[in-house]
Amino acid sequence: AIGDLPAGMPGAPVYRKVNSAQAPIMVLALSSANLAPGRLYDLASTILAQKIAQMPGVGEVTVGGSALPAVRVQLDPASLESHGIALDEVRRAIGDADAQLPLGAIEDGGLRWQVGAGPDLRVAADFEQLVLRHDHGAMLRLGDVARVSDGVENRYASGHHNRDPAVLLTVGRQPGANIVATIDTIRSQMPTLTALLPADTTLDVVVDRSPGIRASLDEAWATLWIAGTLVVLVVWAFLGSLRAALIPALAVPVSLLGACALMYLAGFSLNNLSLMALIVAAGLVVDDAIVVLENIERHIAAGMRPYRAVIVGLGEVGFTLLAMNLALIAVFASILFMGGVVERLFREFSLTLVMAMTVSLMVSLTLAPALSGQMLLRPSAHPPGLLRRLASLVFGRLEAVYARTLDWALAHAWVVLLVLVVAVGLTVWLYLLVPRTMLPEQDTGQLRGLVRGDDGFSFQVMQPKIERFREYLLADPAVADVIITSGGSGGGMSNGWLMVRLKPLALRGESARAALERIRRNAPREPGAILLLNIDQDLQLSAPFGGRGEELLLLGDDLARLTQWMRKVADGMRTLPEVADVDDFGNDATQIVVIDIDREAAARLGVDAELVTSLMNNAFSQRQVATLFGRLNQYRVVMELEPGHTADASVLDRLQVVTGDGQRVPLSAFVSYRYELSSDRVFRADQFAVVGVEYDLAPGVTASEAQQAINGLLARLMLPNDIIAKPGGDGSRLQQTMQAQPWLILWVVVAVYVVLGVLYESTLHPLTILSTLPPAGVGALAALHLAGIAFSLIALLGLFLLIGVVMKNAILMIDFALDGERRLGLEPRSSIRRAASLRLRPILMTNLAAVLAALPLAFGVGEGAELRRPLGIAIVGGLAVSQLLTLYTTPVVYLVLDRMRTGFTTARGGPAAAMR
Repeated sequence: AIGDLPAGMPGAPVYRKVNSAQAPIMVLALSSANLAPGRLYDLASTILAQKIAQMPGVGEVTVGGSALPAVRVQLDPASLESHGIALDEVRRAIGDADAQLPLGAIEDGGLRWQVGAGPDLRVAADFEQLVLRHDHGAMLRLGDVARVSDGVENRYASGHHNRDPAVLLTVGRQPGANIVATIDTIRSQMPTLTALLPADTTLDVVVDRSPGIRASLDEAWATLWIAGTLVVLVVWAFLGSLRAALIPALAVPVSLLGACALMYLAGFSLNNLSLMALIVAAGLVVDDAIVVLENIERHIAAGMRPYRAVIVGLGEVGFTLLAMNLALIAVFASILFMGGVVERLFREFSLTLVMAMTVSLMVSLTLAPALSGQMLLRPSAHPPGLLRRLASLVFGRLEAVYARTLDWALAHAWVVLLVLVVAVGLTVWLYLLVPRTMLPEQDTGQLRGLVRGDDGFSFQVMQPKIERFREYLLADPAVADVIITSGGSGGGMSNGWLMVRLKPLALRGESARAALERIRRNAPREPGAILLLNIDQDLQLSAPFGGRGEELLLLGDDLARLTQWMRKVADGMRTLPEVADVDDFGNDATQIVVIDIDREAAARLGVDAELVTSLMNNAFSQRQVATLFGRLNQYRVVMELEPGHTADASVLDRLQVVTGDGQRVPLSAFVSYRYELSSDRVFRADQFAVVGVEYDLAPGVTASEAQQAINGLLARLMLPNDIIAKPGGDGSRLQQTMQAQPWLILWVVVAVYVVLGVLYESTLHPLTILSTLPPAGVGALAALHLAGIAFSLIALLGLFLLIGVVMKNAILMIDFALDGERRLGLEPRSSIRRAASLRLRPILMTNLAAVLAALPLAFGVGEGAELRRPLGIAIVGGLAVSQLLTLYTTPVVYLVLDRMRTGFTTARGGPAAAMR
């Protein structure tokens, strides 16, 4: 492939592995009132970028907003023509004059000196005196035919920080590096970096993602403390004993600290997802301690000595604890084998919960019983206080009501089963009804986008338009900083890429979405240019073709037809209320001058195509014709025609080609030219050419609702069969995830069934436990729908959590029912009724603890709350409904399945326990 590249390249190709979906963690702006942009770029790329790239956690530092210093030679075609000198002659003269080659060595008296030519050409003034021709005493110098100046390699590049010209350093992190720690390292080195710069330069931090992350983590820590406190209050209220409440109060932090230790050993970091897992774990790990504590306390209340109560109580619930934790671990361990975006996104979350549950199981089997034996007192040794008497009175009445209603439910099992069937139907209906999105939109306090100009606009035409949009943004009351770059390497002449940092949430008093909608609504109408912005996201799952999150791709073989249909689709999408900021991409028509060479005429004149190519490069491509070696860097001599002479293609008539025998041939003798519109680049995917339409979601509209509206539009437009329309970017991920979600949920249910089947050595009892899932699904989906929150991957995580939590309630009942049948010889109805009554208090306690742990997630505000809210709402809604229904559905299903088992085994003549 190297052989296919143009000759004379100033450097070899460089390959980098870049995650384009990863937002930069920091942007620095280097500005000066006195230094030229090229000098600033030199300082940034030669000194600052190198120093920052060596710091721990930094993956890449890119520099933009200008280019390296260069000597620019801008030739006057009229002067060249009048002096009879060609562009190639000028190029060779510059290259030969700057050649720095080894010239040998001199040895004398045992010493050796290298011989070399001194670099006498350093700046523009030196090159002006370069002699191009010496003819009869008259010297033609470069300054006679060209304007030579000190400039930059690429004059089509600019950058601004607010209103000041600036060079911008964009810092990306290494994969897996801690963002906050990396930024702290860079900030700690800022005085050292500033000391390396001239006194009249300013280095500002413009974008810093760490404050938002710190605020989000602080909110998460506060939520964790609130959740833990509420959990302890639940235990205190139910048991009426401060001594008893202290046992889970100690078990929760020990379990969470143990989980943190395992996270450290696994190389995990504390981020939004792992902290979310710890918050949820606070409500889960206390379940184990509650089950042990409540059972021991029940035996002590019956008159048993504390030590004996610990032995008996732990023996009764040991297997229950194992089953509860293995079922929950099976849910999240199965996520690790799913692959795709779900596994990558939730790996740390899942493993954090698995670690927490593993530590919790060990704590509940060791620390909790030991503390119970030491801290719980027999009633005769310590008269009950007011709170304990009140708790006993309230729970006694609640238990009596439950016993009466349970008897009715067992007598009318068909009604309960009908409710369960309705719950299954409602779950499916709500699952199809609730709109979908990939991830909740986060308020990062930062906007990102571009100013897009009409196809073919020049760099000079776009600069005033970009400036007017910049001034508009700076005048907005919610905006703190604006940085913008245009042109440059790969930037496009008619585009300006920008980042907008909003003021802190407390100062702007509105969400980033509200600020964005106001900015869109009031944006100036600039002829030939449009401002396109969206909210920058910390969690980005895709790298779209067009550079924004939502897009529709059109794939096909005929680029012209694709472009035609792309414009029809874009025009149609602009009429849809579900989308905003619609813009097409992928076939930016560029005005080009096509050179037609008369091959026969060129051959007669001794001109080949390579000479013509070299001539065009000399004239129009900012050709780098020589290298200047500085102390720390290399700089270029750039040659081109004066911009004032390249306004139209008529300048071609003045250019000459020098043939191999020294003859000067006018280009017009064998070349004609014409104007055309053509695409300067073609996107491809799956071997097809790709064009597309990028857009943002209208306020209050989810990604799935926008996709439904777009699909309706496509159906009305009736795309040809040879054009494929499909979502791109986040929409593509959403479509794949929506198709996979039912299978993911089924996979989790099957995994749990297998684990429970092995534990209980039964095919029916796991079905009894799994019957608790439909009520939880109804509650979670209904809560999301009523709260107006889309079903996202975070909400899916809430469903997985519910699968594990609600099964705990059924396991508590089933274990005691089976124990009653086997150990006490009770018949199934009496056994399940006894188990339901005995396990009512720990079921209520564990459910309420989990609900209260999730409440701060559901109703939290502040940084990062929008990411946690769907999880909290799903858990609270699911547990509220499942708590009410499963107290009745679980005993009924247990009895129904037991009767089925008995009838089946009786019909086959086998023992009734065969299917247990």
